Amino acid sequence: MQFGFYLPNNGPTARPDPLAEIARRGDSLGFHCMVVGDHILVPTAVNSPYPYTVGGEFPGGESGEYLEQLTLLSFLAGITTHIRLVPSVMIVPYRNPLLAAKMLATLDVLSNGRLTLGVGVGWMEEEFVALEAPPFDQRGAVTNEYLRAFKELWTSEHPTFEGKYYRFSDISFLPKPVQKPHPPIWVGGQSRRAIRRAAELGNGWHPVGAIPAAPLEPEDLAQDLVHLRRYAENAGRDPAELDVAIKAPLYDPQMPSAGSRRRFSGDPEQILQDVQTYGDIGVTHIIFDIRSTDLNQTTERMAWFAEEIQAHA
Repeated sequence: MQFGFYLPNNGPTARPDPLAEIARRGDSLGFHCMVVGDHILVPTAVNSPYPYTVGGEFPGGESGEYLEQLTLLSFLAGITTHIRLVPSVMIVPYRNPLLAAKMLATLDVLSNGRLTLGVGVGWMEEEFVALEAPPFDQRGAVTNEYLRAFKELWTSEHPTFEGKYYRFSDISFLPKPVQKPHPPIWVGGQSRRAIRRAAELGNGWHPVGAIPAAPLEPEDLAQDLVHLRRYAENAGRDPAELDVAIKAPLYDPQMPSAGSRRRFSGDPEQILQDVQTYGDIGVTHIIFDIRSTDLNQTTERMAWFAEEIQAHA
């Protein structure tokens, strides 16, 4: 099992010095990756239902402050050495595909091949409208097409692409990414379409779990992985080559919960048992949300996790 952590992209720790401290600490503690979410802006009125709260409310829109995802990771690439850099997830339709492919290739080159691309289709229709992105109701098809365009640009000596939403020819595209044939792609989303997208176009599936709106209990995950493997086989791919990288909160041991214990809460032995349970099903990576508005609390939790969980998993 390999572990990662969320980076802040708003609030008091989303500033150069705290971000650098968190990233360097994660690098030195041996975390596999660090991830950051993607909002370019937040409209003042958001009616789109957020998929990760029970009531559909978006908890991150009050201030409207978000650092741009790929710029943030590029900054941290230059001050870290080993830890992998994961947009998680990059909303694929938000950016012109040729420009996004170049930004991602540049990040992979400048980080010496440490990019893992997490991708998603997006959920906030108001953000699509503000960005003049492709139609919200076609975002799945757009994402599939743009991913194919990325691969063409990253792997072909003479890239040519003719799609419904984008096309290019008679261009050169250099530099190519360091990783061959291209940086690994983790596909986010819980739907059957997202699982199919991961199997057909990705190198891994990247869902969210262990929250009330998306518990993703082991038995449910196991059934989803049956579909993932079947889709991969139908696409002529080896299911064993696909990562399963889940995101989850790391709950405070003192946090009260109604009913049964939440996954990834309690003492280290209980958390390690949860890690083992998910690993036995086929999970390869777990990325924990250990963010806090207090820098010291964040780095202390990282050190605790590295000593009590990562060292024994």
